[in-house]
Amino acid sequence: MGSFFSRFKVFGIVLLIISAIIITLFYSALKPEVKLPIYQPADFNAELVDATLLHKKKYHTVADFKLTNQNGEIITQDNYANKIYVADFFFTTCQTICPVMTKNMAKVQEVIKDDEEVMLLSHSVTPEIDSVAQLKKYAIEKGVVDRKWNLVTGDRKEIYDLARKSYMAAKTDLNNPYSMVHTENFVLVDKEKRIRGTYDGTDPVEIEKLLEDIKILKASYVE
Repeated sequence: MGSFFSRFKVFGIVLLIISAIIITLFYSALKPEVKLPIYQPADFNAELVDATLLHKKKYHTVADFKLTNQNGEIITQDNYANKIYVADFFFTTCQTICPVMTKNMAKVQEVIKDDEEVMLLSHSVTPEIDSVAQLKKYAIEKGVVDRKWNLVTGDRKEIYDLARKSYMAAKTDLNNPYSMVHTENFVLVDKEKRIRGTYDGTDPVEIEKLLEDIKILKASYVE
């Protein structure tokens, strides 16, 4: 009799495990796949968008660029080919939102530092101040890992155009041509150079959302 109940118990456990697996698979099959939107200039606040792009609703991608990083190296879109990356705009002498943004970008760096699929890109909005030497000093102070995170400087107009026409991450300074008031936004860019999300770089909750969205975006490339 004891042997019978023992066998029945084993059968019950096996049945329970099989049932749990079936339920899990069934739930996974029914669970909708989470996808990130693809943002177009028309989706952004008009203050952040160049007038020529205000009504663009499709096919927007980040423009090609050629800038110089903290090591004096030329950085182009080729350095980010087949990469997911997070972009922002800052300047090294900023005493308001930039230190918080840089601290939070460093947190993102810590999470993705061993992930070959993800990189970071920070553009100086005061290139006349942020020389290579200045960027290098700042990079060392902030713990920038060179292979993961480029701090770039270059031609003011090119940086302005990238901010306004590619990333929609800055307002125009009406008093100075090609000067800008950068936002706190971190911009998530996919491997096709499309914008997939924007996040408040000063908000810890938004940073967590960014990290989750990076996972979602990475999963979308898994066959």
